Amino acid sequence: MRKQIILLLTFITCFTYGQKEPNLTKYKTSKEKLQVWVTHCDELFENGNTELLKKRARKGFTLLKKDDFEHLSLFNFYLGSAFDYLTEVDSAVYYLEKSEKYLNKSSNKKNTPRLYKELLFVYKNVGLINKRERLILEYKKIVDTTKQVNQKYLLQENLADYYISIGQYETSLKYYLNGIQTRKKALNSKSLKKDSIGIGVKLVNITDIFLNLEKTDQGLESIKESELYIKDYKTGMAFVYKYFIAIYVNKDNIGEIEKYYNKLSKLVNSGADNKAWDAYLASDLTIADYLITKKKQFHSALKYINHARSLAPKYASTYMLGSIDYMSGEAYLALKQYDKALFYLKKAEPIVKEDDPDAYGWLKNALSKTYAAKGLWELAYKNMSEYSEIKSALQNEASEKNIAEMEAKYQNNVKKQEIQNKNLQIEVAKKQKYYFIGGILLLAIIGSLFFYQSRNRKRNNEKLQLLNTELDQANKAKTRFFSILNHDLRGPVANLVFFLQLQKESPEMLDEESTKRMQDKTIAGAENLLHSMEDILQWSKSQMENFKPQPKNISVNSLFEDTKIHFSSEETVQITFENKQNIQINTDENYLKTIIRNLTGNAIKALDGIENPSIVWKTWQENNISYLSITDNGKGASDEQFKALYDEKEVVGIKTGLGLHLIRDLAKAINCKIEVNSNSNQGTTVTLKL
Repeated sequence: MRKQIILLLTFITCFTYGQKEPNLTKYKTSKEKLQVWVTHCDELFENGNTELLKKRARKGFTLLKKDDFEHLSLFNFYLGSAFDYLTEVDSAVYYLEKSEKYLNKSSNKKNTPRLYKELLFVYKNVGLINKRERLILEYKKIVDTTKQVNQKYLLQENLADYYISIGQYETSLKYYLNGIQTRKKALNSKSLKKDSIGIGVKLVNITDIFLNLEKTDQGLESIKESELYIKDYKTGMAFVYKYFIAIYVNKDNIGEIEKYYNKLSKLVNSGADNKAWDAYLASDLTIADYLITKKKQFHSALKYINHARSLAPKYASTYMLGSIDYMSGEAYLALKQYDKALFYLKKAEPIVKEDDPDAYGWLKNALSKTYAAKGLWELAYKNMSEYSEIKSALQNEASEKNIAEMEAKYQNNVKKQEIQNKNLQIEVAKKQKYYFIGGILLLAIIGSLFFYQSRNRKRNNEKLQLLNTELDQANKAKTRFFSILNHDLRGPVANLVFFLQLQKESPEMLDEESTKRMQDKTIAGAENLLHSMEDILQWSKSQMENFKPQPKNISVNSLFEDTKIHFSSEETVQITFENKQNIQINTDENYLKTIIRNLTGNAIKALDGIENPSIVWKTWQENNISYLSITDNGKGASDEQFKALYDEKEVVGIKTGLGLHLIRDLAKAINCKIEVNSNSNQGTTVTLKL
C-alpha cells in the first residue's frame, strides 16, 4: 500500500487581510506612507497574491530614496518572490540577488530569514549548486553568530525545511531541535511569550521527521510535548491527534488508535477550519490503510473510507479526493470486487499522478493487479511496467538522498567529534597537573610488571619447546639407530649363524673343499660384519647427541666399493656398479650408505628363486642433479608393496616393510627423492635424486 504522506503543519494566522490598495493621501509623512505600503505588500505576500504583489512592489520603488537600502532590499524581495511563485525562475533569481545585495548594505537585517529561505529554495530548484552552497555557509555563519533570538530560530527552521526538501532528515532534525531550544529560550523573555504555539507547531514537524526516520518512540515523545504548547490552538490539536493515530498505527495499538480518533472527531465537530477537517479525513485513510494491510479487515476499512467520502465534498482538497478514491480502489481490490476497484483507481489516477509520485507508483501496481484479475493481461503488463519504472526512479532518488544523508551524518559526527575533542583537551589541561605524573608512574609500573611477566613466560615457553624438540629428536634417533642395527647387521649375522649351525648339526654334508670355502666365506663375512659394526657404532656415537645429517663431498665410487664389500658373501647374485662420470655427491655419507645397503638387501631378497639374478647400480648427473639407481631383474612388485616409501602413516613391522620405512626417513633427512618403477616379470628400478 502507498505510504501515507503527512504534510507539515504550518502556523495559520487568525487574521484576514484585505487586498485593497491603501490610500496614501491619508498619511502626511513619507515614512508613514512607506510603512503602510510595506504592510500592504506583506499582506499580499502572505496570501500568495503574486500578480498584485508584483504591481505593488514596483510602485513601492517610487516611494524610496536612492540610499534606502533596507526598503530597496525589501521590494526586490517581494518582486523576486512573486516571480518565483509564477515559476519565472530567471527573474526570481535576478530580483532576489538584488535584494541580498541591498540587504548587505543595510543596517536592518530583519528580513534576512525570509530572503535567505526564498533564495535557497530557488537555487535548489534551478540547480545553482555553487550559489546554494555559498548561501548555506552564510546561513550557518549567521546562525552561529547572531545575537537576535527571533532571527536565529527562524534561520534554523528555514535550514530544517530545506534539508527536508532534499531528504536529509537527520540534518533537518538537528536544525529543528536547535530551533526549538532557541524558541524555548525566547519564550522565557517577555517580548516573545506569545510564541508558545510556534514551539508546538515545530514539535509537530519534528514528529513528522521522526516518523519518516521510522523512529516511532521518539515521535511519540515529541508529539506528547507538542500537545502541552498547542492545546489552545484547535487546528494544531487536530494535527496532534492525527499524529497520535499515525504513531499508534505503527505500534499496532488499536485501543489508542480509537481513543485519539474519537478525540479528533469530537474536536472537528465542535467547529474547526478546513485544515483540521483535512487532518480528520487523512486519519480516516490512515486507519483504513492499517486495516487493509495489517489486519486484513477490508469491510471495516471501507467504513472509514466511506466516512471520509461523505465529508469530502465540503472539506476535502483535490489531493484528498484523489487519496480517498485510491484507498477505495485498494479496499475493493482486496475484496476482489474488481470493477469497483478499477473505477476508483482510474478516477484517482490523474490527481495522484500530479501530486504524489510515490503514491502514483503504488496506484499503478494496484491497477496492474486489478487488470490481471480481470484477465486483461496487456493492460496489466503495461501498468506493471510503468510501476517498475516509477519504483526504479524513486529508488534512485532515495539512494541519492541516502548518500546525501550519510554525508551529512558524517559531517555532523566530525563536528561533534571536534567539539568533544576540544572539550576533552580543556578538561585534560585542567587535570593533568594533578594526575599526569602519577598516571605515568602507574603506567610504568604496570607496564614493567607486564613486560617482566611476559618475558619470563616467553623464556619458559622457549625452554619447554626446546626440551620437547630435543626429546622428540632423541626418540627418533633411538628408533633410527635400532632400525639401522637391525637391517645392516641382521643379514651378516644370519649368514654366520647359518654356517655354524650347518657345521655343528650336519658336518658330514660338507667335503673338505666345501668346508674350506665356507670357512673362508664365514671369515670374510665376520670381518665384513666387524667392519660394518665399527662403521655403524662410530656413526651412531657421533649422532647420539644430535641425530642430524652432516653433509660433505663423497665419491660415489667409495659408496659402491663399500656396498661391494658388504655383500661380497652373496655368490648367487651378480652385483655390478657403473660410474662413468666419476661422480661426487655432497650429502651425509652414512645416511646414503645405509640407504644403498638397505636397497641392495631388499633387491637380493626380491631375486630369490630367479634364474641368473643380477643387480645393477648406476650413477649419473643431469641439470645439476645427481642420480643413483638400482635395478634388479626380479618379478617386480605392486605399488602397495612400496607404500611405506611415501606414506608416513603406513603401519610396519620388523619383518614387513621396516627397511622401506627406514629408507624413507633417511632419504627425507638428506632431501633425497625416491622414484620406483616396477613391472611384473621385468624387475624393479629404484632411483634416488640428490
